[in-house]
Amino acid sequence: QVQLVESGGGLVQAGGSLRLSCAASGRTFSSYAMGWFRQAPGKEREFVGTISGSGGYTYYADSVKGRFTISRDNAKKTVYLQMNGLKPEDTAVYYCAASSGSYYRPSLADFGSWGQGTQVTVSS
Repeated sequence: QVQLVESGGGLVQAGGSLRLSCAASGRTFSSYAMGWFRQAPGKEREFVGTISGSGGYTYYADSVKGRFTISRDNAKKTVYLQMNGLKPEDTAVYYCAASSGSYYRPSLADFGSWGQGTQVTVSS
């Protein structure tokens, strides 16, 4: 298990950018694939993307592909979500999570550790 803390959320205008960070504790951070999810009010939690433990591979939802980029720094035990070209429909609470499974087409059940979430609001 790892403990995760997200930061970097806020209010931004449509077309703007934000970078979220997720800091992890624990000695085996690099062994986990890391994912980002989001949840808008009244909606189910939605997959955003994942990154492999090494950081060499990523996988994204179609809704964010080409606009969002996930990266990680294993020395700092931190994963990032760079969000560009933000749209009002990107407004949600964003969560990071650690997976013991593959980064590719992950199963929600693989994510055993979750952060508390950070709010992202995109105004039109």
